[in-house]
Order: sequence, then structure tokens, then C-alpha cells
Amino acid sequence: MSAADGRPAGAGQPQGRPPQPSGLMDLLGVAAVLLDADGRIVLWSPQAEDLYGYTAEEALGRYAAPLLVHQEHWDLVIGKFTGVMETGRSWSGTFPVRHKDGTVRLVELRNMRLMDDHGDFYALGLATDSSTLREVERDVALSTRLISQSPIGLAMLDTELRYVAVNPALERMHGIPAKDHLGRHYREIMSAAKFEVPEAAMRQVLKTGVPMVDQATVVGRTPSDPDHEHAWSISLYRLEDPHGRVLGVADLVVDVTDRYQAAREAAEARQRLALIADGSARIGTTLEVGQTARELAEVTVPELADVVTVDVLDSVLDEHRPTRDSGPALFRALAVKAAYPTEAVRAADPPGHIAAYDTDRLATQCVRTGRPILVSHADARDLARIARDDHAATLLARAGVHSYMLAPLTARGHILGVLGLIRALNSPPFDEDDLALAAELASRAAVCIDNARSHQSVRNAAETLQRSLLPDHPPHRPGLQLASRYRPAQATYEIGGDWYDVLPLDGDKTALVVGDVMGSGIDAAATMGRLRTATCAFADLDLDPAQVLQHLDKITSGLEHYIATCVYAAYDPHRSTLHIATAGHLPPALVRSGKHPEFLYLPTGTPLGVGGVPFETTTFVLDPGDQLVLYTDGLVETRHHSLDERLDTLLRLLDAPDRSLEDTCDRLLRELRRPDDPDDVALLIAGTEPFTPETP
Repeated sequence: MSAADGRPAGAGQPQGRPPQPSGLMDLLGVAAVLLDADGRIVLWSPQAEDLYGYTAEEALGRYAAPLLVHQEHWDLVIGKFTGVMETGRSWSGTFPVRHKDGTVRLVELRNMRLMDDHGDFYALGLATDSSTLREVERDVALSTRLISQSPIGLAMLDTELRYVAVNPALERMHGIPAKDHLGRHYREIMSAAKFEVPEAAMRQVLKTGVPMVDQATVVGRTPSDPDHEHAWSISLYRLEDPHGRVLGVADLVVDVTDRYQAAREAAEARQRLALIADGSARIGTTLEVGQTARELAEVTVPELADVVTVDVLDSVLDEHRPTRDSGPALFRALAVKAAYPTEAVRAADPPGHIAAYDTDRLATQCVRTGRPILVSHADARDLARIARDDHAATLLARAGVHSYMLAPLTARGHILGVLGLIRALNSPPFDEDDLALAAELASRAAVCIDNARSHQSVRNAAETLQRSLLPDHPPHRPGLQLASRYRPAQATYEIGGDWYDVLPLDGDKTALVVGDVMGSGIDAAATMGRLRTATCAFADLDLDPAQVLQHLDKITSGLEHYIATCVYAAYDPHRSTLHIATAGHLPPALVRSGKHPEFLYLPTGTPLGVGGVPFETTTFVLDPGDQLVLYTDGLVETRHHSLDERLDTLLRLLDAPDRSLEDTCDRLLRELRRPDDPDDVALLIAGTEPFTPETP
């Protein structure tokens, strides 16, 4: 272990403080005995009393050989003594010495000749207990070997945290020679900000004496290996002499890079599994293509990327566009999401935008080959192939984009589009594990997007069918202004059975009809179509509303598993009378001029299809400006509020006498409908106006 050499005594001590004595001499208990030329004891140290058992009074003036050595060793001792005194050459070795108590003890001796100022010679003998010395030697040898050959880095620092010793292992770890450590402060060598924590821990250990064992892990790079990140576990111990005086702190450094990498890889694996699980739960919550794409983007940002784009081939969403196997690929953007404001977003196509990507672009290559693409370190040429055009490439460069991935959206053997992922600024580059994770998320999302695309196609066809069964915008009828709306369910792709109708009758009269077939699907729509056709036929017979419902009830009873609610009203502009009957339907609302809206509480009757229960017709007189509001239950029923509360809200919204019928329809749908409402809505509003009969 290298230590500071040639430093003055007390180096490392604060100015003005005298150096402290070492405790090692006390541990060895070195005894000093001085003999004159005749072999008499003339000096006897206190340590000699401890080692040999005789007091100074008992030893001084006596011949050393008879006092301390058995008779059989006298010739040897006298010969050694004579040799030292005559030649001046020192002698050392292990020798058995007689203790005062009669026992024999081995001591380590060092003998040398001294001369005083009168030219007289003396023999000085320094001795210590041999077993104690051997123990210290073994400890030192063991410590030296362990320190010099151990793979654990070890440094000793004084109380001011200056290096006083560094072993070869730490020298290799730091990439700095041991001699360049010595005398320098810890933070001069370990200057990175992250080493403030170990420095504070050293001061705490010096203060309290409580060791810190394997409690701090520091990650960084060293001059010996600047291209790779290492992790070190640090343990700290306070060093004290036998008297308890604090000498400094021992810094043990273990390279735990492998363990740290394994733990980090395990944590990343858990994070990837959690991200896949999160994606499975959050992607595909609706059968709507755009929402599914947004969910995919939200799952991957910021956990996997700084910026994410989701683009599909335009031919996937527009069946009328042919699929291109060559030339530029035509993409429609579905989602863009960034973890923070960045110019990289401006380089992406905004949702709904359609853009063509040339054949040399990575997005085109990805959908043509069906293989994911990883660009760990993107340079200017890579950005040119990533971006749509030169301007977008410039934006990516200004945003600090340095890593890029593309994963194909593949479902049921068909490539739908691409998932693009970007990392910029200080984010680490993508690796193969990131690419595998992106491919897994893209694969799961692609199935959801394909399901949503298929259902969207079915929904569009269903809505077209539904609307084809409904009349066009209601005609202007004698004495009436009319407005209507139909809204399909937003939370389901099934076809509903709601309908409305405006039917001309003889004598300038008009029939107003709103109905709702219970259930959904093609069968419900077909049943609705049959009931609407039958209603038109019975209306031509100029029957009373109750009679019309009676006939419809018989027809519905013959239809398996279906019932319906319906309200049928006939308005006569000549008499300003309204004849109305209902079959299990919600009450119509009447808005009279100058009065608050109210419901027409009529004999509700039973739904169509129950059979055997008569219906009743009720007659009202309407004044010019009055409004009759007919609607299906999808307008007011919700899982979040009671029906009475919703009906009260409907009346409140209708209490706006100066609003046009069209504005009223829009307001009701805007205020009462939610995006996730599971039912469709039919709405019909009829407003009366002055009527002047035409002359025959």
C-alpha cells in the first residue's frame, strides 16, 4: 500500500497542533536496559520492570547475566556482550530471559554499543515480548498482503480527508497513480458532484465512529474507463489508535458494476412487463380508431420515449383508396404525443393529416418490409430519412433528436401503419430491448386498431342503413314549423331502433311520430323499419291515434322478442287541435307562448307488443307559437342521474322562448348527450304558426 513518504512529522495535522505520540510503542512495551563496560546495569526503564519483573532498585548496579539469564547461557551472553563492546556491531535475535517469578520468557532483543562524552562505552539493550512482537508482525503482514493484493479498493484518509495511503486496486479503479493521491483532499480526486454524498458520510463516520457498511452506491465513470459506466459500493470505518485517538477514516470501495447492471436490468425488465400490462389495460378501451391510437401514444410517453407518433396507411381507413406496393406510401396521422414541449412535435404530421413518404424514408421501408427499425444514434443523414421533408429534419435536429425506433402495426397478417418513437436531449439511446418492447406494444395495439377499423366500417354502414330508414329533413307542413335530429349511440357500434316520422294527412292535417324499438342490432333496425312502414299505411286511413297504436300493437305482437314504445300525434291546423296517444313512451313536452314548459301527462298505455290493453287519445288546443317536443329515452336517460332530474333539466333547457327550433335541437343534444352515451336519440320538435286555408 502506497503511503506519503518524506513528509515532515505531523504532516496532515492542523497548523499549531503538536504531533500526537504513536500507540504502537505502548503496544510493544519496548524495555530499555543500559550496561556499563563491566556488564553492570546502570539504567532500567519502567518497561523493563514490566517485562522482567524486577524494579529499578532491584536491578540497578547488578550484573545483568546472573540476574536475567540462566547459568547455562552465561557464556553465550558474555560472548555476545564482548563482541558488541569490542567491535561496535549490533546484535539482535530472540533469547530466553529469566523472569523474577522464575519463569522463562522469550524476548526479542536489539543490542548496540553507545559512547558518552568521556569516551566510555555502554551497551544498550532494547527488548520486547517475542509473542507480542510476532502477533504484531503477523497482523502487519496479513494486512499488507490483503491490502496490496485485494481486489477491493482501500484508501486511508486523515481527519481532514486527505489521502495518506492508497492500495493498487483503488489506484486502478480511479485510473490515477497512488503518488498523485497522497496529500490531496478526497474531493480533489473525486470531484464529481455525486461524490458529495460519500464525503458527507466520511465526516459523519469521523464524528460518530459508527461505521457505514455497504450503504452507499455511487455510479459514474473514471479516467481508467471513460467509455463505460461503473458502480461502486462504499464502506467507511473510523481509524483509532489503542488510546482511542482518531487517526482518520478507511474508505473501502468494491466494484459492484455487475451486480448493479443485473439489478438495473431486472428493474428494467419489471418496468417493461409493467408497461406491457399497462398497455393491455389501457389500449383498446373503445372501438374507435383515433382513441385507440391516442391510448397507445399515452402508454409509451414518457415511459419509453420522449415523442411518439402513430400513423396508419390511408388505404386502411379509406377502402376506396388502393394499397400501394411501390412508390411513396400515403399515411394518415392518428396521434402525436410528447413528454415536454419540443420542436419535434412540429416535425410530425398532425392528427388527421395525410402525407406521402418517399420510398427512401424509414416509415415507408417499415410498412413495406414489416420489420421494426432501430437507429440508436441518429446523425443528420438518419434524420433526413426519418423526417417527411427537409424542414421536418431541421426541426428534429433543433429538438436534439438522437435516437429513433419504428415498429410496424401488424394485425392478422396485414400491416396497418407504424409506431414511431423518438428520444432527444439527455435521454439515453434506444437499444434492442426497447425495440422489442415497442414491437410488443405495437402488436397489441394493432389488433385493437384493426378491430376498431372493422367496427368503424360496420358502424358507418349501420348508420347509413339507419339513416336510410329515417325521413329526410321534415317538410314544412300547414300550420307547423318542424325540426328534427337523429344521433346514433357513441359508446356502441350496434344499430339502434329509434325513429321519427312526419306524415301528411288529409285535410291539411299532419301526423307526428316518435318511436323506440327496445334492443339494438340489425333485427331492431329491421323491426323499426317495419313499424315505420305500417305507421305510414295506417296514417293514410285517417284513423284516430289510439286506433293507429292498436294496429301497431298487433303487428308488434307478431314479431318475436321485440317490443317498442311510441307516441303518435295528429295536428289539425284548421281547428288548432292536437290529438295524441302514447304506448309506454316518455311524456312529450309542451312549450306554450309566455308560459313555462310542461310535460303532457297522458295515459301512457303499454308498450307495443304487449297486446290486449287499449290505448287512449287525448285532445289539446294549441295556440300559435306553441311547441311540441317529442323524443326518445336516449335523450334523458343516463347512468349518472335519476330520470326525474334529467326531465327537469330538459324543461329548463326548453325555457327559452326566443330560440329557433333548430337551435333548440342543437342545444338539447349538446347539453343532454355525453360522448359515451350507450343509446341513440330521435328528436322531433313541432312549432305551431298562424294558418290560413287556401281557397279550393
